[in-house]
Amino acid sequence: MAFRKIKIIQGDITRIKADAIVNAANSSLLGGGGVDGAIHRAGGPAILADCRAIVARQGGCKTGEAVITTAGRLPAKHVIHTVGPVWNNGSRNEEVLLANCYQHSLELATRHHLVSVAFPNISTGIYRFPKELAASIAMGTIVKYLEEHPEMEEVILVCFDEENLRCTEQYYNQYIRPEEE
Repeated sequence: MAFRKIKIIQGDITRIKADAIVNAANSSLLGGGGVDGAIHRAGGPAILADCRAIVARQGGCKTGEAVITTAGRLPAKHVIHTVGPVWNNGSRNEEVLLANCYQHSLELATRHHLVSVAFPNISTGIYRFPKELAASIAMGTIVKYLEEHPEMEEVILVCFDEENLRCTEQYYNQYIRPEEE
């Protein structure tokens, strides 16, 4: 069952050992604040070098899309960079774009034969995406993907703060776990 492959924790995504961790990047791929800055700092210059090569090749990363790099000094093997949407009261297709972040990141992991992926709460920080809605979109997209791709062994949702953890666990417990029984 797909649900058993999902793990929810509170912590620092830069300390997670997985085939890939997902970076809530900006479109320049050159680092920034929040999760993005923490991943670049912890992973070191190899991540930035790979990002610069991607930018030279394709000119950055569009909202909802994903690219993959080395993980540098991180315990993960790779970093999947995805650009989440800035919340504009739902007027700019933000829900679809956020779902695309999760979908495209998982697809990229599968194409690279990666079986464990850790996600942060994409767009819920400075991009102001409502945390409950973001948790619902993330969980729905991940569960659907896992049901269709049994080769993916584990998806870890790494919540940095208590509110994201509560929203993510609440959605999992209320809507997902009952279907498991």
